[in-house]
Amino acid sequence: MDDSLIDDDSLSLSRKSRLPGKGFFYPDSLDEEYAEERTREAVEGAEAVIVADADADGLGAVALIREARDAALAVAPFETELTARVRDDGAETGADVSVDVDGEDAADPAEDGENEARAESPVALVAASPHSLGEALERVAEHLEPDADVYVCDLCPDSVETVAASLESVASRAGAVRWFDHHQWDEDVAAAVRERGVDLVVGDSDEECTTDVTLRSLDYDFPERFAELAAVTRDHDLWLNEDPRSADLADYAYWSSPEEYVAVVGAYGADLPEAATEYVEYRRVEKRALVDRAVDRAEFTQVGPWTVGVTYGRCSQNEVADALREQGADASVVVKPAGSASLRGSESFERCHEVAALVNGGGHPKAAGCKPDIYDDMLDYAHHWTTEGATTKRVILAAFERVAEAAGAGDADEEGIDTER
Repeated sequence: MDDSLIDDDSLSLSRKSRLPGKGFFYPDSLDEEYAEERTREAVEGAEAVIVADADADGLGAVALIREARDAALAVAPFETELTARVRDDGAETGADVSVDVDGEDAADPAEDGENEARAESPVALVAASPHSLGEALERVAEHLEPDADVYVCDLCPDSVETVAASLESVASRAGAVRWFDHHQWDEDVAAAVRERGVDLVVGDSDEECTTDVTLRSLDYDFPERFAELAAVTRDHDLWLNEDPRSADLADYAYWSSPEEYVAVVGAYGADLPEAATEYVEYRRVEKRALVDRAVDRAEFTQVGPWTVGVTYGRCSQNEVADALREQGADASVVVKPAGSASLRGSESFERCHEVAALVNGGGHPKAAGCKPDIYDDMLDYAHHWTTEGATTKRVILAAFERVAEAAGAGDADEEGIDTER
C-alpha cells in the first residue's frame, strides 16, 4: 500500500474526519510483535511494573506510584523535546504516540518511542486497554523479574475469563499485585481477582477517579501537587468540567507519549508548564475543526423518553457530546471511523454502561464505550466509512431501545402494572 494513502498530513480535513488514523491499518500481528518487544524492554530488570490505561487518569496513577517509589523520571529531557515541538510551530520531532485502543490515532509502531529509548524508570509502564488487558498481563508475566511488584491501574476486565490465566501467572511470580480502579465492577469478577491474591481497591465511580483511589491507597506522604492533580483529573474523568485545567490534562495525555505525560505531571501537578499548554493549544486548532464536523453531521432521534444525538467522525467525543447536549440530547453516540463508539449521558440519562454492555462494551452510567462485533472483513469497514457508520448507529440505537423497554418494564412493575397483558 502506498504510504500516502494513510498519511494524515496529506488528507483534507473532511476526509480525515471520516477515516481512521494510520495505526488502524497496521495488522494485529505487527502490533503484537511490537507490544512484545516494548514490554520485554520495559519489564526486564524493573523492580515494579504498572499496567495502566494510557489516559490522564491511568497515567495520573502511574505518576503517584513512581513518586511513592522514588522512581520518577527527570522531567528536563521531556521539556526540552516539548519546547522544540512548540518552537517548530507544533511540528513533531518524533511520532505522535497517542494511545488509542482502536487504532484511531495510533502511531507507527516502527517510530513510536524512538525519543524515549533513553527514558528508563525502575518502575516500568505498560499501557493497556480493557480489551487488551489479558494479553498485556500475559506479556508482563513472561518477562517479570521474580518478586517484582505489579500494579494495575484504571482498568476493569470484561470478564474473569479474559484475565484469569494471565493474572494467575503474574501473581505466582510477583512479590505483590495491587489493583486500583474506579469503574463499575461485577461482584463475581472482583471476587475472582481477589481470590488470586490481588489487593483490589475499587472506588465509587460517581465520586472518585483512579488517581484518587491510588492517592488514598498508597502509604506515602505526597506533596500537595499530587492531591490537586487527583482533583483536576477527577474533574475530567467524572465529566464534571468545573476546572478548565482538566481539559488541558486530558488533551495533553492524548497528544503526548505516556512517559512524557507521567514525567511532566509528576513534576508540575495539574498546572502544566507553558510549553505544554502552548502545544495543547496548537493541537486544538484541528481538534476543534473535527469537532465542528461531527456536530454538523449529528442527527437526533427519540428512543423511549430520551432524545439521542448520533453522529460520526474522528473527533473528541466529550466536546461533541457537550454540543449535542446543548442542542437537547439526553444521550449522545459518537461513532468513530475505527468502528468503536463513545456514549455520553447527562443528568437525564445515566444508563450509558447498560447500552454499551449490549454491544460489546462497558463503562460508567454517564460515559461508556463499545465496539459492535459486526466487522467481518474490510468490505464491512469500507461500508462503515462510506455510510458514516450507518450499521453501527443502527445496532447501538437498537440497544438504546432495549434499555428503554427494560426501564419501562421496571417502572411498570414498581407501579403494579401488569406488563404481561
